Amino acid sequence: MRGVALTICAVLLAACGAKTDGAWSGYADADYVYVAAPLAGTLSALHVKAGEAVAKGKPLFALEDEAERAAREEANARVAAAQYQAADTDKGKREPEVAVNQAQLAQARAQAELARHDVTRKRELMAKGFIARAQVDEAEHALQQAQARVAELASVVDVARLPARSDERLAADAQANAARAAASQADWRARQKQQSAPVDAQVADTFFRPGEFVNAGQPVVSLLPAANVKARFYVPEPQLPQVALGKEVRLRCDGCGAPIAARITFISTKPEFTPPVIYSNEQRAKLVFLVEAKPAPQDAAKLRPGQPLSVVLP
Repeated sequence: MRGVALTICAVLLAACGAKTDGAWSGYADADYVYVAAPLAGTLSALHVKAGEAVAKGKPLFALEDEAERAAREEANARVAAAQYQAADTDKGKREPEVAVNQAQLAQARAQAELARHDVTRKRELMAKGFIARAQVDEAEHALQQAQARVAELASVVDVARLPARSDERLAADAQANAARAAASQADWRARQKQQSAPVDAQVADTFFRPGEFVNAGQPVVSLLPAANVKARFYVPEPQLPQVALGKEVRLRCDGCGAPIAARITFISTKPEFTPPVIYSNEQRAKLVFLVEAKPAPQDAAKLRPGQPLSVVLP
C-alpha cells in the first residue's frame, strides 16, 4: 500500500511544476497504527481480518500465555503466604502451647507453696531445738528456688501471649508488599499477551497467522483510523505564500463526488527535489514544498491511501 503511494508520489512530483487547471497534485496517505505485544510468543488467536471495521476495545489477537498464567498463579500464592505470615506476627502462641506453660506455672506455684510451709515448719522445730540451723537454711534456699521458678514461668506465659517484635512485623509486611508487586507484574505480562484495538479503525492488514512465532514488539495488526487519513500535495515555491497552517483547501478525487474540505496541518520547511546549488529564477519555480491537510473523519472514509488527488483553494 505504501509502495503504491510512493510510486504515485514520484509520478506526481515529476509533473508538479505543471499546473494546468489551477490545482496542486497530491495523493491520499495515512498514519497507520501498528499494534504489537511487548512480549514474544506464538500467535494463538487472530480475531480480525483485513478490511474489517473494529471498535475501540475489540480484541485483535492473543499470544500463548501459559507461562504468564502460571507465573501469575505462583505470584498470587506467594501473596497469600506473605499475608498469612504477616498476620501471624500479630498473634502469640497457640492456646494449647500457652496451656502447657500455664500448667508448668501452676506446678511451680504449688512447689513454692510447699517449700514455704516447709520453711515455716523447720523454723518452729529449730526454735524448739529439734533440728539444726543448716536444715532451715536448706529449706529457705529451696523456697527461693521455687519462687524464682514461679517468676520464670509467669514471664514465659506473658511472652507467649505477645505478638512478634515490630521489626519482624515490618519484615513480614515488606515481604507481603514484594509479593504483591510480583503478582502485579505477572498479571501485567499476562494481559500484554492479548491486545485490543486502541481506537475505532479499519483493519488495514494482518502480518501473522495463528501458530506463527511473533517477536516482542513486532506488529501483528495494522489499523487505519479515519482521523489518521490525510492528503499530501506539493506546492511550487512561488505559490507557497498561498498556504498556511489551518487554512482550508478542497480535495478532488475520482469517484469522490463533491470536493472534500480539509485543513492544512503541516508545511515542510525543506523543498523537495531541489536543483543543484544555485537557484536561478527559472529553477526557483521548480521547487516544491510538501504540504499535508486532514479532512474531517466522516469525509476521510471517502479516501484511500495512494489515491491521486487534486488540491485547490476554496
